[in-house]
Amino acid sequence: MNIKRSIVLRVRVIFILVALAACAIPYKIAVVQLKEGEKWRAKAEEVNFQYREVPATRGNIYAADGSLLATSLPFYRVAIDPTVVKEAKFKSGIDSLSRLLSGFYKDKSATAYRRMIQDARGDKKRYLVLNRKQIGYQEMQKMTQWPIFREGRAGGGVIFEKVEKRYRPFNSLASRTVGFLNEDDYGAGIEYSFNTYLKGKDGKALFQRLAGGVWKPLFDADDIKPENGYDVFTTLDVNIQDIAETALRRQLTDRDAAFGSVIVMEVKTGHVKAMSNLQKNKSGVGYSESYNYAVGDIGSTEPGSTFKLLSMLALLEENKVSPNELIETGNGAHRFYNQTMYDAKAGGFGTITVREAFEKSSNVAISKLVDMHFGSSPSKFMAYMDKVGLAEPLNLQISGEGKPFFKKPGSKNWYGTSLPWISIGYESKLNPIHTLALYNAVANNGTMMKPLFVRAVGNGNQMVETYSPQVVRKQIASEKTIKQLQDLLLGVVENGTAKNIKNENYKIAGKTGTAQKIINGKYVETYYTSFAGYFPADRPKYSMIVVIDSPKGIAAYGGDVSAPVFKEIADRIYALDIELNPVDQTKIFQAENLPSKLPQIGAGKGEELQGIFEQLGIPAKTPSAEDWISAAVSEDKINLKINDTEKPVVPDVSGMPLRDALFILENKGLKVNYNGRGRVIEQSITPGTQLTPNTTINLVLG
Repeated sequence: MNIKRSIVLRVRVIFILVALAACAIPYKIAVVQLKEGEKWRAKAEEVNFQYREVPATRGNIYAADGSLLATSLPFYRVAIDPTVVKEAKFKSGIDSLSRLLSGFYKDKSATAYRRMIQDARGDKKRYLVLNRKQIGYQEMQKMTQWPIFREGRAGGGVIFEKVEKRYRPFNSLASRTVGFLNEDDYGAGIEYSFNTYLKGKDGKALFQRLAGGVWKPLFDADDIKPENGYDVFTTLDVNIQDIAETALRRQLTDRDAAFGSVIVMEVKTGHVKAMSNLQKNKSGVGYSESYNYAVGDIGSTEPGSTFKLLSMLALLEENKVSPNELIETGNGAHRFYNQTMYDAKAGGFGTITVREAFEKSSNVAISKLVDMHFGSSPSKFMAYMDKVGLAEPLNLQISGEGKPFFKKPGSKNWYGTSLPWISIGYESKLNPIHTLALYNAVANNGTMMKPLFVRAVGNGNQMVETYSPQVVRKQIASEKTIKQLQDLLLGVVENGTAKNIKNENYKIAGKTGTAQKIINGKYVETYYTSFAGYFPADRPKYSMIVVIDSPKGIAAYGGDVSAPVFKEIADRIYALDIELNPVDQTKIFQAENLPSKLPQIGAGKGEELQGIFEQLGIPAKTPSAEDWISAAVSEDKINLKINDTEKPVVPDVSGMPLRDALFILENKGLKVNYNGRGRVIEQSITPGTQLTPNTTINLVLG
């Protein structure tokens, strides 16, 4: 009986509790709706509607002649809010729109597209991505004329979400110098070092959060438009860059070397005209740019005999020697404490002049001279590293510069043998660009210039930053010493280790370098070869360094491996540079040699051509600023023709600069290969041919 009464009591308690909970639920609902309604509505607004960043368009990177090295091309992802369009418009346009989408994307049938859009409309889905494929600007313009889409975003619900891709018209050319930037804002080269200017200022826009975590952009009066990034104008010359890279790649391949670097710099300004770094691919086949050895830490290494220039500078500046005095090298071996210094020539050079010692790159002679005159005061010799500006980094415009390394007299790693070995380029570390800065200073009559990669930042003609040539050291040595050094460097090519690159057209001055590499703490028969110098020797305009690491084969010395690359590049630059190799201008500008009084205009965007006409004072009016125009000169007239790129056929891009041609062809779904420089003079697929997406078209520029 007591058990029964206990059970009934428990049931009554549970019933009362359930009844109270049931009463509490509507009470809580009422409180949330009436008393706390504003609070929770604001919370929902905050969760489902947010102002999110809208990325700015990244600035372009240009070469010295205005050629485009890197740009951001716009692409679009197509979505729709199917609830926006009115019923009558939807019913009349959905079939046509579905057929057009199916024909364009070729991934679903028209029925499948129709069902997908109708289902989303029925479910009141506010955001539907029609296809993940990104389309180009021309394709987007075409879509805006389709049924429903032609009503725009407000009336038809179409959403073209802009996505920008970084594009390099010259592909891998100067890729490590131009650089990159990843999603974590880490990178290299100009893209990374000048990111503050290039990235612009992101805007803000109102977005709505939809099912699945998708954010749909909305129109709002408080939207903040993004400010596009500034353009960066470099000192690079695409022609010189191409010449340097081609010559370096050929020698690396022929010699099966590990990596190589070339830097070409303008003597008076320090403007870097080309910088190439090629490393053997992991597969062991071919070379590509994966690290900037010319500037970075990994490229810091023992420079070898190119450093003998600084040793001679110190000896001459201190009046310790004269070029014509004699030095005994014996049989090519000399003992310094517990180590023996050797010359590359078996049997040595015997008794030679200081000039010949430098020209023939005698290790014994240079190390004996430095030890003889600075052995009791090595700090005096090492002070010249700072005097010429090599003791510290040059604070280059691009990040990742390696720091020079020199031992300090009196430190625990300084030995009696340190000075002789440092004097010939061992027991120290320099980047190729640091070595080149020294040689450029000698070419520049003693004034050391800071290597510059960027000359300005801005938009159009409005510059926000300009970078003038910067002097690192006004005078690294006396005028007398500089003249002697210039004479010695010329002698290396005329009579010494680089006489294989001597030529009759112009003179080269420079120095070969060959340094044994250290592997597992020991010097091995593998070499780091180099040649640094300038040309023309009598009126220097360009300085250059060529470095090739671990070349295979016989005669793997700087004069045999790196010097020929220097000459090949110098020959081609000399042939192209009108200032160095002037032609008879009177023949070029004779009237009978000109096809017309009017210039050849080519093809391009209407607004751009109109700007050219205005600058030249030519009374011509383009049909529309937005049209693509081709211009032909006939006698004293310019004939303009609209180039219709909207038709579903291969467009005519002849006469266009590469950037415009790429923009049009790639937005047509064509894959583009090109050869040469300048404007398009030939295309492999005849204009007007039926368009087939993913077809490769070859362009010839000239």
